[in-house]
Formats: sequence, structure tokens, C-alpha cells
Amino acid sequence: MRIGIVVDSACDLPMNYLHQNNIVLLPIAVRIGQTLLPDQRDEAATLAFLQGPLSDQGAEAETIPYTAEQIRDLFLQQLVTDFDQVFCLTITRTRSPLYDNAVQASYSILNEYKPIRQAAGFNSPFSLRVIDTQNLFAAQAVSAMEAVRLRDAGANVQQMRERLEQVAANVHGYMVTRDLYYMRARARHKGDRSVGLFSAALGSALDIKPVLHGYRGETAPVAKIKGFDNAVQTLFDFVGKRVTHGLMTPVVSVSYGGPLDELRALPGYAQLRSTCDANGVALMEAVMSLTGMVNVGKGAVTIGFADELHTFG
Repeated sequence: MRIGIVVDSACDLPMNYLHQNNIVLLPIAVRIGQTLLPDQRDEAATLAFLQGPLSDQGAEAETIPYTAEQIRDLFLQQLVTDFDQVFCLTITRTRSPLYDNAVQASYSILNEYKPIRQAAGFNSPFSLRVIDTQNLFAAQAVSAMEAVRLRDAGANVQQMRERLEQVAANVHGYMVTRDLYYMRARARHKGDRSVGLFSAALGSALDIKPVLHGYRGETAPVAKIKGFDNAVQTLFDFVGKRVTHGLMTPVVSVSYGGPLDELRALPGYAQLRSTCDANGVALMEAVMSLTGMVNVGKGAVTIGFADELHTFG
């Protein structure tokens, strides 16, 4: 059986990994003023955006995910003949309508695919499963990498579905952002009042950086640490301890809102890499998507892994 894997632009995996593993991308568009930028996970284009004049307007950007009609068209024009089964792994539905759009599209796809497959010489059924990864950015990538591992290991559709739903419910995402004022401006533009002016001003004045935790669709601060370097080192040290304890999948995924050389130079990162290597865990690096950067700002770090319930500290 030919099994396809579909992710969206917010899933922080490098383009070469997507190509090597035949992962299909649902692009998210970013509109800034009158300019529409398709997020195709092109690292060079994303880094060029950071150096350009539009980056200063990122807090006012609008992100535009594929509609149900666009998803339907992609499947019926291409994927229903390229594959026999597709797993569509979306950004958490609490932060984007993409999951609901994909579910809505799936009804039309499953009703309309038969004559298209038959015309292409395929008489077997086509099936589609939409899975909410319940996370975003680097953490979303953990579920996609597990899907690749399962497919390569020869798992059947039922085994993959059950395992991917289990993993999605146990992925932990963490983030440290550099600029709380940007986060507040972005939140206000989206109508989210969770980052107040006072807390942003106080945090910036004292150089306090919150560590945010994403889990099962919810995001909340779990620590406040003085200084960005101290915050990311604390985060990397904590992730290293979870790696040593033992993860649910042999993967830690990390993304950075800028060149990866900057990520690799952050305090604690080299030690995290050594810990992952010593425990047989792959450390996957990616430049954060354009979608991610306009939401959380330049220079942010996100990291994800599948693990049992734990307390940050």
C-alpha cells in the first residue's frame, strides 16, 4: 500500500527532509499589507524575509491556511492517485482552522475519488485520516517524523493511526521568545489579550523570558527566567534530562527563528546534541517557518518531543 504523509507549513521540518521522505506540504500564505507571501518552507526565502523591510510589519501579518476547497482540489487532482492511504497531520486546531478545513474536505474527497482513481487504473479504495497534532512548530514535526518511521518500518494503516494519535496526545512543545513586546503586538492584532502591556513591559525591562509549554492544544507559561541565554540553556538542560530518562519516540525536534548557526551557538545546545547522540535520539534542526516567525518573532526557539506527563524544572 502506498502511504502518503501530508503536513502544513507550520510543521518545522527542513525542506530536504520533506523531499527525501515524499512528504506533501499544505502551504500557508502570509499577507503583510498588500504583499502575499506563500510559505513553502523555503529556508533561503524565510531568512531573506528576516533581512527585508517587511519583517518589521510581521506583527500585523495575516496567516491564510488552505481552505477546504483547496485541500479537496489538491487531493482529487494529485493525491488520490499518488497514494492509497494518506495521513494528514495538521497544526493544532486550537490555533488554526486548518484541521477543521481538512476534515470538511475529507467528506468531499471520499465521495468523489472513485472515478478519478479508476481512470488512472486504480480499482482499490482510497482512504484518508486527518490527525490533529495538538501542537505547533517544532513540536508538530515530532508526529510527522513518527509517521515516516512507522511507514518505513512497514506498519499497517491501523497501526499507524493508533500510534500517531497516541503520540500526538503526548507531544510536549516548549518555546522561548526574545521579544515580549512583539508577542503582545501580535496577540493584540489577533484579538488575543493574553499578553498584557504591563507584563510585556515589565518582562522586557527586567529581561525576563517566559518558557511556554504547548500540550494537547493548550499553551501556558511554565517558568520565567532572567535573560534569553539563561532561559534557553535551562530549557536545553531540561530536555536533555528528559532524553536521558527516555522518550516515547527517538526524536527531539528544534526550530529557530533565524540562521541555524545562531541556534548552534546558543548555550547548552552542544550539550543537548551530545546527550541525544549518547541516547540514540535524533536531533532534528530546522529554520522556523515564515508562519511561525510572524507569530512569535525573530530569534525564537521552539523544541518538541514525545514524553510522559512531566513538570518543567
